[in-house]
Amino acid sequence: MSLDRLTLERRQVWLYLLAIAAGLALGSVFPAAASAFESLLWPVLALLLYATFLQVPLLELPAAFRDHRFTAAALLGNFVLMPLAAWALAQWLPPEPVLRLGVLLVLLMPCTDWFITFTQLGRGDASRAIAITPANLLLQLALLPFYLWLMLGSEAASALGGGELPATALLLIVAPLVLAALTERWAQARPAGAALRDRLAWFPVPLLALVLLLIAAAQVGAVRSALPLLPVVLPVFLAYLALALLAATLLGHAFGLPAARRRTLAFGFGTRNSFVVLPLALALPAGYEAAVVVIVFESLVELFGMVAFLHWVPRLFAEKEHGA
Repeated sequence: MSLDRLTLERRQVWLYLLAIAAGLALGSVFPAAASAFESLLWPVLALLLYATFLQVPLLELPAAFRDHRFTAAALLGNFVLMPLAAWALAQWLPPEPVLRLGVLLVLLMPCTDWFITFTQLGRGDASRAIAITPANLLLQLALLPFYLWLMLGSEAASALGGGELPATALLLIVAPLVLAALTERWAQARPAGAALRDRLAWFPVPLLALVLLLIAAAQVGAVRSALPLLPVVLPVFLAYLALALLAATLLGHAFGLPAARRRTLAFGFGTRNSFVVLPLALALPAGYEAAVVVIVFESLVELFGMVAFLHWVPRLFAEKEHGA
């Protein structure tokens, strides 16, 4: 059963492409239904976030800090080096606030879902990937407003409602997060809890596909308008993946990490939390619709990149070179 789920997650990009195509077709055939598609989007997105957060061991945060060297390398990479890389890459973009905001929103948020999946598939240290995930999640939610203010200044403040995250989007993130933590505490005291988490582990991929379908159906015009931007941001996203490998190499060497943990860093730095920032992007004011398209596009580029990582990372960080 677990192998089947991993196979589904490994091939999820094709499901997402099919969902986007189906959504664009639906939105084109039924343009009057755009508001209905958008109304359905919010509860489905909330369910997606709940199912995803439930896979994060939120109550096991202290476990992340037991391996001091790996934790230091992971946090330094995710919250110092990779944000610096994102900022530097954003300077190569045209000076359009919507474009830079969309790129930074997604590149500043470390992944908490398929990071673990690809770490496992790529022969990384899945136990440490799971352990570091709660710290990644909580820190990114706390630091994102600061990063955006630092890198975009008044542009971010204007787009995000005077420097505050949109209340609806924030609630959509915080409510599933709290509910997931409560569910985890409930599940720890009951034998059925592990079974529930295993069943819900199947939900993120189909739910994300449904979210992408609804976004495409509700925002056909925005998708069409944003298409010329995609070749502009593609080199940035590809360069980001290359810098993720470089950061994993440098930090793995600096902290003397074994090969499996270096691979974990590579997958951790290369994957981003695209669907967690979707509520923020969807709540942006009129004129910022292209940011949603940019974020969705990054997730597709990233997934194809992770397929390449599965071939490169085990070879780049080989056991015989760096130890076990």
